[in-house]
Amino acid sequence: MTKLPSLKNLTYLLALHQHQNFNRAAQASFVSQSTLSSGIQNLEEQLGCQLIERDHKSFLFTSMGEEIVERAREILTQSEELVNYAQSKGNVMEGPLRLGCIPTIGPFLLGALSRKLIDEYPKLELHIREDTTEKLLNLLRDGELDCLILALPVDLQGNQQWVVGKDPFKFVVHPDFAQDPNKPVNYDQLPDRSIFLLEREHCLSGHAVTACRLGNSKKINPFTASSLHSLVQMADSLRGATFLPQLAIEAGILDNFNLVSMEPTDGEAYREIGLVFRPTTSRRQTFRKVAEVVANLLPIRTLS
Repeated sequence: MTKLPSLKNLTYLLALHQHQNFNRAAQASFVSQSTLSSGIQNLEEQLGCQLIERDHKSFLFTSMGEEIVERAREILTQSEELVNYAQSKGNVMEGPLRLGCIPTIGPFLLGALSRKLIDEYPKLELHIREDTTEKLLNLLRDGELDCLILALPVDLQGNQQWVVGKDPFKFVVHPDFAQDPNKPVNYDQLPDRSIFLLEREHCLSGHAVTACRLGNSKKINPFTASSLHSLVQMADSLRGATFLPQLAIEAGILDNFNLVSMEPTDGEAYREIGLVFRPTTSRRQTFRKVAEVVANLLPIRTLS
């Protein structure tokens, strides 16, 4: 019978690939550098192929090494899911669930979502990470998160999604430019640099500009905010405008500000909200129940 590689050695390989340094990889794995190096050498011997090209100063992963890293990541993730499944005795809404969410959704959804999940599934151990789309997708790929709540469309990097709902965009503007609240504002009639957007790391700006058909870049202020709360403050204090999702407005983000929420030029402007997960996961039943809870908390549910 073929001797199988140990999960520990696969973990060492992934740590080295992530940190690209033997010493840092060993520290992250809580072992000595010699232990980590020996484990990877044992893995190469068991697999019968070279994973790393070494010299006395540097190293690089071979093409086979890169492939083994991807397969090892899947094996370790599925092994962890197996342990969690056994510990929860097969009950899909028990045990740890590591959920990622982007900052333009999290502050307006995660509180209600957490309360709902805890009330309905008290044995579920919910762990939440808020970060940008790119970083969350990397954590999902590395097996450090189980599923994500993201705004769509976005490059899912081979992952799968369930579209759970729509979050319409509103055009939020200083009252000086909103003579008729029932009539959309013509963007071209606004002063140059009067529309504030989030920095590029946040996908909401791209979604809003595309969905709301803002084509005149002269209207965009060079200032970029890191949060929706900053956008509201800038639009209010500098008598400007911005785009906000309805989810944030319903959560009270405009409270105590002198701003008017209006329909954008395109009244059908919205972003889709999706639950994203790895295609190799064995926890689809768990994610489906989470998706149903999320869908019921959104302005427009689309999950069928």
